[in-house]
Amino acid sequence: MPASKRILFISNGHGEDNHSAHVIQTLRELSPDLEIAAMPIVGEGKAYRSLDIPIIGPTLNLPSGGFTYMNRLRLIKDIQAGMISLTWHQLQAVRRYAPSCDLVMATGDTVGQSFAYLSGRPYVSFISCLSSLYEGRLKLELILSYCLRSPKCLTIFTRDAYTAEDLQKQGFKKAKFGGIPSLDRLVPSGKDLQLAPNTPMIALLPGSRLPEAERNFALQLQLVLEIAQVMGQQPVAFRAALVSSLMSQLGEIASRLGWQHDNGKLTYLDRTGSVVAEVLCYSDAFNDIINYCTLVIGMAGLAVDQAVAIGKPIVQIAGEGPQFTYAFAEAQTRLLGCSVQTVGTKTADAEILKKAAQVVSKTLYDEDYFAACLENGRRRFGPLGASYRIANELLMYLGERPN
Repeated sequence: MPASKRILFISNGHGEDNHSAHVIQTLRELSPDLEIAAMPIVGEGKAYRSLDIPIIGPTLNLPSGGFTYMNRLRLIKDIQAGMISLTWHQLQAVRRYAPSCDLVMATGDTVGQSFAYLSGRPYVSFISCLSSLYEGRLKLELILSYCLRSPKCLTIFTRDAYTAEDLQKQGFKKAKFGGIPSLDRLVPSGKDLQLAPNTPMIALLPGSRLPEAERNFALQLQLVLEIAQVMGQQPVAFRAALVSSLMSQLGEIASRLGWQHDNGKLTYLDRTGSVVAEVLCYSDAFNDIINYCTLVIGMAGLAVDQAVAIGKPIVQIAGEGPQFTYAFAEAQTRLLGCSVQTVGTKTADAEILKKAAQVVSKTLYDEDYFAACLENGRRRFGPLGASYRIANELLMYLGERPN
């Protein structure tokens, strides 16, 4: 491909960055000479930086983490932290850079799609955070609808087939099923998880953004103790998939909560010195933990999507946020269907943790429910290959793939 072929990725969320990063990896496989740049509107764009993708404008971690829609007080804090100035400079960076691009790819909702529209270039939309599964019919905001109906919008990709069908019925003939790009690489790496045969394994997913992930993990460790008490003599293994920044805090977390820490292993002892529970923590084994776990304790977004897609049952408890509040957990339950059980209607307290432990214990041995979760994941997420479907569409518009 000539060096003049250039594409700009715009995304407004951490999960959206992740989706785009997987599409970029596939583009690099299919067309290594393509010039790729990115403008992450929310956060620092770590998913892009990990791939050495040039970022064309300023980035900043704001207090809400991009979740202002669930609490308008967070919007005020973001504005005080410089959100308006940041967004303006990001938009100006896009408008300066986009004229040199052959195509723009926008992943996200109204903000990301508006940036793509204002770039003045043809663009492909991936409305990855929106789904008709929430309410049965997707109600688009006026600005977003305008952007998606624009002739400059070439294709609208959705995360699930149901949403694509719904948008088609609403007159968006450009809507297509995309899927979840990260599923294409959700394969075990061969990490030794030190699992005993015939012992169920529970995965702990506290999220990726600090300090919220640290608070979520503390709640999950309390839940582990409740589960251990309910399970009694029945063996169960706990494995935590953590970001490296959270791994570095394990010593402090263990000390505060009464656990022992040794090289990624957390151990809780009773008064006699007997082991009550152990949690092995990893920063490099997400794929292995997700694939080999029996059940997930989930306090995350995209990671829970991935687990559901491969048939795993999820038990959720709500944290303080800003992301994983009860409102988020409840919405995720509607989005992901029977695979997700949300316990409690507020930030988890002692009573909710006891109820959650009972739900986990009951679920671990419910074979009919496991079969239902497997079918639900297949039905809601469809076939794999999202990164290739989207990448090939982009290359088609760049003249590299037949229509």
